Amino acid sequence: KKAKPGWPHANSGISVKLSALHPRYETVNRTRVLTELAPRVTELARMAKAANIPLAIDAEEADRLDLSLDVIEAVLSSSVLSGWDGFGIVVQAYSRRAPAVLDFLHDLATRLDRRISVRLVKGAYWDSEIKLAQVGGLDGYPVFTRKETTDLSYLACARKLLGMSDRIYPQFATHNAHTVAAIATMAGKDARIEFQRLHGMGEALHDISRSEDGHRRRIYAPVGVHKDLLAYLVRRLLENGANSSFVHRILDKSVRPEEIAADPVDAVMRADPLSHPAIAMPCDIYKPQRANSRGWNLNDPAELARLNSAMKPFADKVWGDDTGRELLNPANKSDKVGRVSDASTADALAAISASAAAFENWSALSMGERAAILERTAELYQENAAELMALAVREAGKTRFDAVAEIREAVDFLRYYATEARSLPKNTEAIGPIVCISPWNFPLAIFTGQIAGALVTGNTVIAKPAEQTPLISAFAASLFASAGLPQNVLQLVQGDGASIGPVLTGSPKIAGIAFTGSTDTARHIDLSMSRSGRPDAPFIAETGGLNAMIVDSTALPEQAVRDILSSAFQSAGQRCSALRVLYVQKEIAPSLLEMLEGAARELAIGDPWNPATDVGPVIDEEARKTIVDHCEAMKADGRLIFEIALPAQCRDGTFVSPTALRIGSILELEREIFGPVLHVVEFDAGQVDKVVSDINKAGYGLTLGIHSRIDNRVDRICETAHIGNIYVNRNQIGAVVGVQPFGGEGLSGTGPKAGGPFYIRRFTRKAGKVDVAQRTLMPGPTGESNSWILRPRGVIACLSDNGEARQRLADLARSAGNSVVSGALDDPKIRDEIVADRIDAILVDGAISPEMRRQVAEKNGRRIPIINADDAAFMLHAETSISEDTTASGGNASLLSSVA
Repeated sequence: KKAKPGWPHANSGISVKLSALHPRYETVNRTRVLTELAPRVTELARMAKAANIPLAIDAEEADRLDLSLDVIEAVLSSSVLSGWDGFGIVVQAYSRRAPAVLDFLHDLATRLDRRISVRLVKGAYWDSEIKLAQVGGLDGYPVFTRKETTDLSYLACARKLLGMSDRIYPQFATHNAHTVAAIATMAGKDARIEFQRLHGMGEALHDISRSEDGHRRRIYAPVGVHKDLLAYLVRRLLENGANSSFVHRILDKSVRPEEIAADPVDAVMRADPLSHPAIAMPCDIYKPQRANSRGWNLNDPAELARLNSAMKPFADKVWGDDTGRELLNPANKSDKVGRVSDASTADALAAISASAAAFENWSALSMGERAAILERTAELYQENAAELMALAVREAGKTRFDAVAEIREAVDFLRYYATEARSLPKNTEAIGPIVCISPWNFPLAIFTGQIAGALVTGNTVIAKPAEQTPLISAFAASLFASAGLPQNVLQLVQGDGASIGPVLTGSPKIAGIAFTGSTDTARHIDLSMSRSGRPDAPFIAETGGLNAMIVDSTALPEQAVRDILSSAFQSAGQRCSALRVLYVQKEIAPSLLEMLEGAARELAIGDPWNPATDVGPVIDEEARKTIVDHCEAMKADGRLIFEIALPAQCRDGTFVSPTALRIGSILELEREIFGPVLHVVEFDAGQVDKVVSDINKAGYGLTLGIHSRIDNRVDRICETAHIGNIYVNRNQIGAVVGVQPFGGEGLSGTGPKAGGPFYIRRFTRKAGKVDVAQRTLMPGPTGESNSWILRPRGVIACLSDNGEARQRLADLARSAGNSVVSGALDDPKIRDEIVADRIDAILVDGAISPEMRRQVAEKNGRRIPIINADDAAFMLHAETSISEDTTASGGNASLLSSVA
């Protein structure tokens, strides 16, 4: 209403973020965004034109740049904006593409006969761009890593803008005195430009410089309520409080004026190397130990196009034999993915014999030779990523995003275990043929991790993949062979677990078993091992979980909803780590659940071959029916919060609606529902301790999420929850190998954690004593704190027929902080304790009796590890990984300070 007629930029204006105007503002949704958002922004611009005020489109993260330019072009092309000079775009000088963006905008304005404004800023997402590139395993950074390089880029872009004044009105947003002076000098007093500053900052600088150069000034101020603006204000504080910022340094009297107003040209010329030495390239963040796995940025249009082209030949390929069992795409039952010939009992026995025969020569190789084969396999995985992704999508129903993550995790396993193996003592011995039983929900990553850990330590492997996903495992096994793995060292036994499994797990030739799957199946394997296998053979069981997340009233709602959504519904909820029970504080429950439902309704459910799909199918009809039956029973009891309708295209596959159900406690659930189903419990502010107690009583201990900004509360939950992996102010899925070692306790597994320092040692003898700190800070991307913590396992039964040996075992167990009960190898009192589920592990000197071994296996519930004192004393510890998003409150203070 206060706008004056005439030139729009003489009036106050507004700036909008496109991502705030559309719920799925991502490149993979380009068609939808252009259809829905461009008309909306055009209408905003028309209203701004009518009011005669300027409207600027704010800058976004780098992976939205191409999409933003597409929207801007669509809006600016509208004839309703003809003759209006108020449309503006914000460009970030820290972007390596900034000069090219300016050229594009000038060309666009020229082609459309428009006059526009460009607001040049240093950039608002620098620390998050660094983190995203590292997390994503990208080739490089989309931004400059040195502040002085960004300052120089700003001046170069400013010079370019000043030469584009025929079509562009330049606006320079800065609090840097040298930048202001340089631009004023380049422009001269007669140029039509303006400088901008943030509200409450840089007043003195701009007042003084305005009196000298006479150019227009504009104040940029956020508008909104406190709870929405807090994260923004914290971010501004972090940026401008960083040691390297002009605003910070000008207040430091110990810094000389010539340092404060240093010429960035001189600084860049002196820089060696040009990239900041404190910021490793994304591929190098784990070096010198190993390389980071390569990622694919699906929001980069060029990279997405290359990946689509690479995967196209496999869109209708049929893998496997001409005969045998047929494999169909769970998203489309008319899509024949391939065939597989299942093994017979005789085939399984032959594989065991071949594996035993190959053991001597394979175990005689050096650790370095075996590690090199794993590293070559990792390279072949990356070279054949398109075919592996196509198999993951068509055979396992993985979305494109999940397929990328699957290949990366597999590569990380290969490289991490190769690195860990090289650090083992030279006298470390392999134990013999290992059976590896892997699941369908991670048919490449877990398959690879199990066999890589066993192989690199000198063991031969009989791999039994899930019957639902044999094709991707067969292709992966062929890549191991191409990398130089000798014949018979890796045996692949395909088929039904119920018929082939007992043959493999019950053989006395088998020296150990690694298993990932259900708690019930783990018990059957344990029984099979106890009855006819080796009593002392190690059994690594990774099983499921009733995983919870606690969200209190201090959580940032948008972040919490984002993390709840991905934790519960990504991968159609078919992750061991997936969120099953959401505990939300009553005070925020109505608004948070409303926001969650709205976000869930924006999920794209359908064919996972489409890169824009968020939720694909569940693995088969049996799984679908189990999930649907549970939901229907809960709905009949009036528990439904929301259910997302399935699109028509889903009728040809085994899809399940993402669903939220209300319950009173986690203890109401008798088992894990392995699908896109979220159970919600509301709790009072004073009930946090009871919530944690109930989670512990449920008996599972895999993952736990916490969303809270109360540090003491977070610390207390982490200390009292019996959980293997805890995630703070982030999602609770996607554990990274070597960063967040993964695995649970109780009903969720035996340990050691996959992707952790102890894992490969479980396949060895004489690996030596492990001397590690109780809390270790793990390597990882910036913006995260990842800790690996060792705790006492609990009550250890120390068994030996020799009194001195028993005392030695007891001393060993107590040294790790455990409680101890002692007895002979067949002590009936210990057996009673085992039956009563009061023993957390068994430490033995000698061979445990067959009777006690069977009793350990026959008990219901959690599996009890049997530990040989000479080979696996590390198993006396329970492991917890805690991963915290340290940027959740608005910015990455540690990164900003580290580059000062």
